[in-house]
Amino acid sequence: MRDTRESRLLLVLLVAIAFALITVDIRGGERSPLDGARHAAASVFGPVEEGVASAVDPVGNAVAAVRDSGERHTRISELERENTALKQRLGSDDRNRGRVRDLDAMLKTAGAGQYGIKGAQVIAIGAAQGFSWTVTIDCGAGDGIKRDMTVLNGDGLVGRVTTVGPSTATVLLASDPKFTVGTRMEKTGEIGFANGQGDRSLRVELLNGKAAVREGDRLVTFGSSKDKPFVPGVPVGEVTRVEPAGGGLTRTLQVRPFVGFSKLDVVGVVVQPPRTDPRDTVLPPKPEAPKPAPTVTVTVTPSASAKPRD
Repeated sequence: MRDTRESRLLLVLLVAIAFALITVDIRGGERSPLDGARHAAASVFGPVEEGVASAVDPVGNAVAAVRDSGERHTRISELERENTALKQRLGSDDRNRGRVRDLDAMLKTAGAGQYGIKGAQVIAIGAAQGFSWTVTIDCGAGDGIKRDMTVLNGDGLVGRVTTVGPSTATVLLASDPKFTVGTRMEKTGEIGFANGQGDRSLRVELLNGKAAVREGDRLVTFGSSKDKPFVPGVPVGEVTRVEPAGGGLTRTLQVRPFVGFSKLDVVGVVVQPPRTDPRDTVLPPKPEAPKPAPTVTVTVTPSASAKPRD
């Protein structure tokens, strides 16, 4: 259709008629004179609408699914956050219970050795302080901590204080290759020197090359002059291997430390040494060897009422 004056007038007329019909239909409500025509149109165009709806419904369903999925995702995320928070609380409780156990064990060790200790928590590890095997603890000069104090936990010797700040201190661990501590063998009292070997066992050189040593024997710290850097009697470790003597002046041992250096948390700095050397008393009692099961012997005694056969 060409854009002529007649076509424009016809378009305006049709729009005016459409608005008039809409107005009449709205004002008429259910009694609208156009209600019959609307039903007729519905009967004619209904099948077409159903066909279009069948084509469009999958898209609508998909949109609804995406919307529902978003709602479910939001709820799942909320539940996951709630579960995470609960696990964190439970984990925190477990950690607190673990700390209580560690603190209790440390206090027992300190009590057995009569060490006056200052409790601390490990707050950093690694080479940030310039050493390979060190930890930072959350107490320092303000808490009475000084250089060359012994550090222990409930299992035994942790290390010694090397650097002290106002509120923190650096502890050189017994596993560090630069670390050396005098040791004393349980019962025999043989003296030696233990050196750290990183993540391996401690290496101990006994001064007596003919000392009688076997696997399972235990060692404690020998102690230093004026108790610095080491107080006596702190458990060090257990012998796991005895190197062949070879006629040398010393004897080499491999010793598994009692302390797990990779999982340190609560430690104690010995601020007051014991009045007397506790020697072996701080070591826990050795577990008793399993007793062999008793042998059951069955004795058969003939009855007095039994009569011999003819």
